[in-house]
Amino acid sequence: MDKIGFIGMGNMGGAILEGLLKIYAPERMVFTDVLKDKREEVTEKTGVPHTATNRECAQQAKFLILAVKPQYFTPVFEDIRQVLTQDQVIISLAPGISIATITERLGGNVRVVRVMPNTPALLGEGMTGVSYDPAVYTAEEKAGIEAIFTSCGRIELVEEGLMDAVCCVSGSSPAYVYMFIEALADSGVKYGLPRRAAYTMAAQTVLGSAKMILETGKHPGQLKDEVCSPGGTTIAGVSALEEHGFRNAVIKAADACWEKARGMK
Repeated sequence: MDKIGFIGMGNMGGAILEGLLKIYAPERMVFTDVLKDKREEVTEKTGVPHTATNRECAQQAKFLILAVKPQYFTPVFEDIRQVLTQDQVIISLAPGISIATITERLGGNVRVVRVMPNTPALLGEGMTGVSYDPAVYTAEEKAGIEAIFTSCGRIELVEEGLMDAVCCVSGSSPAYVYMFIEALADSGVKYGLPRRAAYTMAAQTVLGSAKMILETGKHPGQLKDEVCSPGGTTIAGVSALEEHGFRNAVIKAADACWEKARGMK
């Protein structure tokens, strides 16, 4: 049985592990984290075994997920470089760091997959962009990569040159969506809705609207038009959003995200 290993158990690593537990038994996985208390806490909560060191974790895993921030790569790479083999699949979650760079820093004799997931993976509703060279993986390995991330939601295979754009559209954007939900709920509270009810209404509306796009296949603009009755309340709100630069603000946020990711190379 091929094991899935995690180095790092922060927000993103934890979200993917929780997603995997919905379809895989705890013994199918192994993890480590720099904090002993964190290791013990996660094992107690999930039943997934942990190792005390990065090296031990790397030695046990067929699919090794590097769920650490780029600034911590150097010590992790130094720990695991000598024990990695070509039989393993190394999966990096780091934004902005190319497959070529990771391969070189791990000694040049490894195979690396680059992915950009997001935190809704915790609930099985994540969106993950995946990039790799299919020529260097077996059919079983490619199926394994796909299974890991489809267990947490949807995936899209993309060219590596587009991974920074994936960070803009899905990797970082849950934060923007949460801000939108918060603002939308505040508007309800402003006019008398109880806070709890306002958050429920705003969040369910975002969830339902997203499912309308995914399940009907209709263009977002068409769905927007179907809500906007001539001379009605919705088109008045849409007009106000346009007047105050709603779309431009979203695109500017993506620009900032893209520039930051490019600067991390």
